[in-house]
Amino acid sequence: MTNVFAADPTIAPAWAELASLRDSSRTVTVRDLLDADPARCDKLAVAAAGISLDISRQRVDSHILDALQSLAVQQRVPEHRDAMLAGEHVNTTEDRAVLHTALRLPPGSSLITGGRDVAADVAEVLGRMSSWAQDVRTGEWRGSTGERITDIVNIGIGGSDLGPAMAYLALRHYSDRAINCHFVSNVDPTDLTEVLRPLDPATTLFIIASKTFTTQETMTNASAARDWLVGAHGEAAVSRHFVAVSTNSELVTAFGIDLANMFGFWDWVGGRYSMESAIGLSTMVAIGPEHFRSMLDGFHAMDVHFATADPSENLPVLMGLVAVWNRDFLDIPTTAVLPYSQYLSRFPAYLQQLTMESNGKGVRADGSPSSCPTGAIVWGEPGTNGQHSFYQLLHQGMSTVACDVIAVARTPNPLGRQQDMLVANALAQASVLARGRTADEVRADGTPEELVAHKVMPGNRPTSVLMIEELNPYTLGALVALYEHSVFVQGAVWGINSFDQWGVELGKKVALGILDAIETGRPTAISDPASARSIERYLALR
Repeated sequence: MTNVFAADPTIAPAWAELASLRDSSRTVTVRDLLDADPARCDKLAVAAAGISLDISRQRVDSHILDALQSLAVQQRVPEHRDAMLAGEHVNTTEDRAVLHTALRLPPGSSLITGGRDVAADVAEVLGRMSSWAQDVRTGEWRGSTGERITDIVNIGIGGSDLGPAMAYLALRHYSDRAINCHFVSNVDPTDLTEVLRPLDPATTLFIIASKTFTTQETMTNASAARDWLVGAHGEAAVSRHFVAVSTNSELVTAFGIDLANMFGFWDWVGGRYSMESAIGLSTMVAIGPEHFRSMLDGFHAMDVHFATADPSENLPVLMGLVAVWNRDFLDIPTTAVLPYSQYLSRFPAYLQQLTMESNGKGVRADGSPSSCPTGAIVWGEPGTNGQHSFYQLLHQGMSTVACDVIAVARTPNPLGRQQDMLVANALAQASVLARGRTADEVRADGTPEELVAHKVMPGNRPTSVLMIEELNPYTLGALVALYEHSVFVQGAVWGINSFDQWGVELGKKVALGILDAIETGRPTAISDPASARSIERYLALR
């Protein structure tokens, strides 16, 4: 493939221009920007696929945004995007295409890469998923004793867990309440034990999500779950209570799963981009094939917007470039994701993996060290809970945190004035984060002078407000795709490969050596003296 990665971004002409603009605007606050231009809120709000993005509370002006867009051009972001969408091997360190966007192409689409029509492959798996999910939902599929399935346990880790778990909660309103989904990822025995404790083996079905069927944590939990089932109903029950999301037919068969119930995906689907592939099988069972298709349509709508919209009105481009500005020019290392929706309670955790596993790297795609900070630290909790937890630091702490406030306009659960209260809190927090409160304003409230300093809010916290019309399968897909492409834009600007994750691998390898030392009782076999001593303490306490 053509190398689409650009040179070091810090030598791009736009980088120097941005540095100059930063220096010349150091004393200009978000409040100043908002007060100086009453039309700013309209100019800096864009919408697509049921989501509006308002960046008027970010510390940017038209000159900064123009320079950021010039940086994107100089760093060949459009070419990199087009190469990804065409199926070129933009994951250079693993020599793979990156085609999660192919997972959500409309029915009847075609996308040829590597001599295969990947869209046709996706359609075939989706068809099998839909048929199987519908059988479970209608009761056509039953357990070994003839009873209907009432509980689905998804066993996976990383993207094989975070995506389905997040989506299940986000779309709970659309789920079949006769079937409950549970998610096990931690190798801590407590995770599986507590999930299984109230369940009946006769009505429980397991989805084992591991592409290779060798993932240590996943297969350890899968084996324990198998023992639990076999202990109740015997070996013959396995084929009626286990299905696999994998490509390793040999190990799937050895486990006792019928290959007709193995749903595959491809090496061009990264784990953190896989929730709309067969990894989303539990999601499809929960919400049904039609709603799952609607979610894919929302993903695709944002894909098309990202590929075709003008940069000045392109939600992922604007989000990604503002993130680069905050990270590299305003020296803000962390972003809080604050969804004012209980349904989105797992969304910050989902974005942690998406952002930090993708762009948490200090090496550029060509192997050279990065010359600028990359990858924000992402964290958050749903509002209004967070307001009574960590917002104190957001408003008056010594570290500036960039914030994404996510609000939903319409709720499927109207209850008095509570939705209005929820959205009012979201907008109030965005206002205080951006504008703050001056000493004179505090005094005007009649505050005693000795308390004035304690009640001043500096404001000037860069804040984006995302407003979703309503949270449904379509808009959830669009929201996830929006963040996916924002992460992509950031990585392309920095010239890093956002699609590998070598930093995850070494700890796993070392863990195997330590596990062997624990099981053999030979801590001295470990060359790291601190680890050896910790093993000794563990063995003594165990």
